[in-house]
Amino acid sequence: MNSLFEISSVLKDSSRVLLCGHIFPDGDCLGSVAALGMVLEQMGKRVTMASPDPVPGDLLFLPGSDRFCADCEADGDPDTFVVLDCSDPERLGELRRYLDRRLVTVNIDHHLNNTAGFTRYCHLDSDAAATGEILLDLIDIMGAELNRDVAICLYVAIVTDTGSFQYEKTSPKTLRGVARLMEAGVPAAMINSLIYEEKPVKTIQVLGAALERLNISTCGKVAWVVVDRDLLGRFSAGNEHTNGLVNFLRTIRGVEVAILFLEINTGKYKVSFRSKSWVNVHLLAARMGGGGHARASGCILQGDMAQVVGAVVREAVHVAGERLP
Repeated sequence: MNSLFEISSVLKDSSRVLLCGHIFPDGDCLGSVAALGMVLEQMGKRVTMASPDPVPGDLLFLPGSDRFCADCEADGDPDTFVVLDCSDPERLGELRRYLDRRLVTVNIDHHLNNTAGFTRYCHLDSDAAATGEILLDLIDIMGAELNRDVAICLYVAIVTDTGSFQYEKTSPKTLRGVARLMEAGVPAAMINSLIYEEKPVKTIQVLGAALERLNISTCGKVAWVVVDRDLLGRFSAGNEHTNGLVNFLRTIRGVEVAILFLEINTGKYKVSFRSKSWVNVHLLAARMGGGGHARASGCILQGDMAQVVGAVVREAVHVAGERLP
């Protein structure tokens, strides 16, 4: 693994940089890519910001959100490919092809399941609350300006990946960094409102329909919902309209593990795990080929819906301390 000083040196030596994050991009992913992209442009680099999937509607307010391309060729043949907030090359989607080119490759991440083996340079800090928190340190080392737009992107990265500063990885260092971002001009109250209080009608419709399918284990420790393509089609909704649903399940009194099964294609499911206090859902997801964080993780599974749901729920119930009849 490489220090941030080494990563800084690599980036300073670059000229044409392609930046990207993971499939199903979230606030930490997009905020980190946009922030580093703007900083590198300050330094005179030619930058392409890419995303395997489109920017969700609830994050279109991010500075630079209009710069992301989903399936684009980088401008001017990049010499450096930087992967942010991504622990597994499979989560790069079509952009994984850049790992096979003769480029300097860099990975900056904070996920527990990152093996730090798919890029030439890698900085992994699993103690960081968000990749955006790591980038704040990197920007200081690079001597770059922390302007308002960069600060907003990093704030979104941190506030979303900490669950509004509720998760255990939120440290005094995290909050000191957020204070710096606010001092740089982040309108925190407005950003919080945009993220958490401006939901599309389709999101509320999907939530209501999904809750009609709510299942809770006999001990009350595991709650789960299946959202298939038919449910989304009923409201002409997309995957992004399920954002926040699994977190809502976790708020149920007594529930320790919440699970959302989202059908992304026929027979293919994005499984999102959340835990409240003591179950490490990273370990749960890792058993199924995924990973993430102790309180928020996920995986992609294929197969018959009933079999997938049954197998995952049984494992979650076992971890939570209950045996099914």
